[in-house]
Amino acid sequence: MKALVYDGPEKLDFRDVPDPTPEADQHLIKVMSVGVCGSDMHAYLGHDDRRPAPLILGHEAAGVIVGGPRDGERVTVNPLVTCGTCPACKSGRDNLCPERMIISMPPREGAFTQFIAMRGENLVTVPKRVSLDAASLAEPIACGWHTVRLAKEALSGSAKTALVIGGGAIGLGAALSLSAQGVSDVTIVEPNALRRDVLNKQCGQTAISPDDLSADAMFDLVIDGVGYAATRETASAHTRPGGVIGHIGLGEGTGGLDVRRMTLQEITFIGTYTYTAQDFHDTAAAIFDGRLGTLDWTEQRPLSDGASAFSDIRAGLTAAPKIILNPHT
Repeated sequence: MKALVYDGPEKLDFRDVPDPTPEADQHLIKVMSVGVCGSDMHAYLGHDDRRPAPLILGHEAAGVIVGGPRDGERVTVNPLVTCGTCPACKSGRDNLCPERMIISMPPREGAFTQFIAMRGENLVTVPKRVSLDAASLAEPIACGWHTVRLAKEALSGSAKTALVIGGGAIGLGAALSLSAQGVSDVTIVEPNALRRDVLNKQCGQTAISPDDLSADAMFDLVIDGVGYAATRETASAHTRPGGVIGHIGLGEGTGGLDVRRMTLQEITFIGTYTYTAQDFHDTAAAIFDGRLGTLDWTEQRPLSDGASAFSDIRAGLTAAPKIILNPHT
């Protein structure tokens, strides 16, 4: 089968790799849609030691089961594999499982390929009325869904205003999740003018440039979907006293937070990693019943053109919040 293989910083090669062999509890899935994530970009740039070359990246996948009792079933894939038996898993916080593994990190290859093997409990059936491109967005949107849920719990459900930093798929997914979970006033800060235009005109969002964010603007909840020192500085400056920062981004590890202000103003900082299995199912359900909108803001390309897709994202030439690759075109 064909796969897009990461061979080192800014090096991707579309080539033949061995077919996967499903284990007894796994299904073979023909991947039809797989999104390019920010973490894939970090690896592509050589910024992620957890993803050493050579490696097949990609973890935002949807496709069709091939063979077995579920042959032909359309599914979206929860790429986070957990043990199911530890205290975290048993308490419903399986994303904190000490044995957690996500596909696209060794020893598990990712989904930038034509076929993957995944156990049944990580698959969610996709209704025929929902496209597999839309279904593949369950993974990135679940990150925002999980963050919003945690932040609202910390605020006792009282959030009315929110600022989202970053208008890529993680940020946009967080904004859609905020609206779906009852936060009515949401603003996205996005520096890329091309993407900002798509967010405003096509996605129904209120997106502004960083220069247009008033210095005295305060929000109940701020979600940082980027994770750089500069974006954390923005988050800690614009969260109201008693508010919450939800931090999803993994751009860089240190710097930016105004810890003194956060301490004096009792601002809660919540670092979030991926989502629980329940959050993934809830996000998929919200996609299927239309609560997250039409989800027609993606750009589709063949997996064979994956290297150019990464290059275009790197250069800021893509307006769409998400590029989805098809391994079979």
